[in-house]
Amino acid sequence: MRTVRQLLADKPAEVHAVAPEAPVIEAIRLMADKSVGALVVLRGGALAGILSERDYARKVVLQGRSSADTPVSAIMTAEVLTVAPDTSVPACMRKMTERRIRHLPVVEDGRVVGVISIGDLVKAVMADQQEQLEQLQRYIAG
Repeated sequence: MRTVRQLLADKPAEVHAVAPEAPVIEAIRLMADKSVGALVVLRGGALAGILSERDYARKVVLQGRSSADTPVSAIMTAEVLTVAPDTSVPACMRKMTERRIRHLPVVEDGRVVGVISIGDLVKAVMADQQEQLEQLQRYIAG
């Protein structure tokens, strides 16, 4: 069973982050530039929250706020669900499904070492299933 550590090994090591006092427009531009759906919010290197496209849509667009005048801290999710690198893929999928979230920061020794998305998890599950299928086919043929 794959772990988060194994998923992170297949991804670029860079963690995309923004400061809580940054304007939302800056965060949205960074998400667009990096083609990601969420950013971790770091205050002095410590996890302060997470900002997703969903946060933006619901807390800026629908409420008529200005992206240039609203700080990230005003719309970020402050209570962040995190996982450790040794967490299994199925455990992450359960947590994401229960909380209806799409991104999980990975924290080790108090610092964010990566972020996994539901897409990362689905890709891992599909790869595991393909491997199992190939093993069964070899067993049947052999």
